[in-house]
Amino acid sequence: MSGTVEADAVRKDEEYSGSPAPFAFFLVLFLVFLALAILSFPYPGIEPQEYMLSVLFVIIAFVSLMFLPATVAINKEWEEAIVLRFGKFQRLVGAGFFFKWPFAESFLKQDKRIITLDVSRQEVMTKDNISVSVDAVVFMKVVNTKDSLVNIQNVWNSVMKYAQTTMRDVVGNIELDELLARRDEIANKIEKIVERETQDWGVDIISVNLQNVELPVDMKRVIARQAEAEREKRAVIIKSEGEFTAAGNLERAVKMMSNRAMYLRTLSSLEDISFDQSNTIVFAIPMDMVKGEILGLAAFAKANIAAKAAQPKKREVTK
Repeated sequence: MSGTVEADAVRKDEEYSGSPAPFAFFLVLFLVFLALAILSFPYPGIEPQEYMLSVLFVIIAFVSLMFLPATVAINKEWEEAIVLRFGKFQRLVGAGFFFKWPFAESFLKQDKRIITLDVSRQEVMTKDNISVSVDAVVFMKVVNTKDSLVNIQNVWNSVMKYAQTTMRDVVGNIELDELLARRDEIANKIEKIVERETQDWGVDIISVNLQNVELPVDMKRVIARQAEAEREKRAVIIKSEGEFTAAGNLERAVKMMSNRAMYLRTLSSLEDISFDQSNTIVFAIPMDMVKGEILGLAAFAKANIAAKAAQPKKREVTK
């Protein structure tokens, strides 16, 4: 791994190697011809043709001086450029000053910052034949200046168009429920596809995010009804589970209470609801709660009837 890093560093240094030879060449040329012009400056008694030689040296010196600014260019901190010599790639240059030969060399700059690309809204038909409007945003940056300038004409527009096409293809192969529930997974899938197809363009796709998923008005109403029905279903289930738990607790309480305890509980309930005397209370009591009392009263009544029937016979016997 370290060997690879060192090799990349050496290759980078070689690509960035740019000597100030063009600047030095024209500077030396200016100084040399300026010195020649001074040395051949006319003096009294010189031949007229000697004036022309001095003027020629001055012209060459000032032309050389005019070429000096053309040998220097500047990159900003976030920029990188490639230098082309007679149309062929020569080297990379980073931020700051760099030198080039006028006319023979030209350069193209590239922005190395993270760029945000807005993928325009697209009308897409999902797998279950529902029309939706989807838009996205792509975050990317250039990692290879040479490939981004040499292999593709307009890297930003090309990535945006490819992301747009990929988004349409991916969304068209899934159903609406998946699109709404798994937006992050779908965005990651789009990112991987775009990154795989654009790896020769010298760019790195940092992330792709789906921003808005717009549904038709009719579909929104259907989804709202579905959500309402789902909530009602959960409410009924929760209520039934509560009633089931309460019934179980009551059943265990009944098993623990005797008939008399149940009777006392009934009387206590009557007492709790009898504060308002204007109300008429009809309270149903199960027969098994007062079965013993009823049987006792019935036996007592039979005994009274038998005693009354026996009294006249005793009076007749006495007479």
